[in-house]
Amino acid sequence: MGVHETPADLAALQRLLDTSYARIGAHMRTTHTPERRVAASDLARVLRGVRVLDLATVTAACEPRVSPVDGLFFRGHFYFGSGQESARFRHLRVRPQVSACHTIGETFATIVHGRALEIDVRAPGERDFLSYVHEVYPDWEDWYASSTPPYARIEPAVMYAYAFEPSVLEGLRGI
Repeated sequence: MGVHETPADLAALQRLLDTSYARIGAHMRTTHTPERRVAASDLARVLRGVRVLDLATVTAACEPRVSPVDGLFFRGHFYFGSGQESARFRHLRVRPQVSACHTIGETFATIVHGRALEIDVRAPGERDFLSYVHEVYPDWEDWYASSTPPYARIEPAVMYAYAFEPSVLEGLRGI
């Protein structure tokens, strides 16, 4: 499974990471030190395939709800799907604000805050993403031949990527 990010995607992702880190507070600076920050090119390699995202949505009562979803990192963005009538998509269709985190033990974390944009994976503009879905889930068409589950792309406002030790990235690239 290859990396699908173009040089332009990686440049945009690196700008987002740099801009996000430029605004962090004092506490976060103590753990997300410059040598622990993950570059966009490394992040794209580590996040290929299915990555469990802990995704937070907001209820009508402004209460957060967190649950795991299959996260797909493609062209510098996280995507996820769910059921048409899931609470997750009912929340997102009214309040698209989300936060998500993918962690591997205490050694690696990617955190994103932004807005979820619902997409039609079968639309012509999403053809490349649908190809990636088929790459990750070879039986996807069998599962969803009669209906297409909703998917969303997180449009990030901020994103952080952290590896406790830079050497950790070598082991994570093969996961």
